[in-house]
Amino acid sequence: MKAFQDYYPENLAHCYGCGSHNQHGHRIKTYWEGEESVTRFTPEPCHTAIPGFVYGGLLASLIDCHSTGTAAAAMYRNEGREMDSLPPYRFVTGSLQVSYLKPTPLGRELEIRGRVKEIKGRKVVVECSVFADGVATARGEVVAVQMPENFGD
Repeated sequence: MKAFQDYYPENLAHCYGCGSHNQHGHRIKTYWEGEESVTRFTPEPCHTAIPGFVYGGLLASLIDCHSTGTAAAAMYRNEGREMDSLPPYRFVTGSLQVSYLKPTPLGRELEIRGRVKEIKGRKVVVECSVFADGVATARGEVVAVQMPENFGD
């Protein structure tokens, strides 16, 4: 099964969080599991805040890219279309809110789970949580905005 990010066109696959063409980035992969979107990511020592724990910026980045990918997949799903069909749906972050619930341990696989809260016009609101060993360590909400086709021209 292809991840949401595997459908990104070449010119939009450079994002630090989710771009397959960014050799220094996270290169996250997101999939549907029923009504939830899921990404798994294992932080490395360079993601340290204090010894043994992940820095909050990584968590915000994971929530951000997980949510914009989920927004695109949700828009396709909402219209009953495949993710490689035209016109393409790609999203950028309109707003990002993160709540840190408890310290996130380093060196353990994190699971990011998202749910679509709302689809309204060109906006998709996604709520998600970051889990370490089954315990929620951060929650976030992203308002993702559909990119115009001429974005970056």
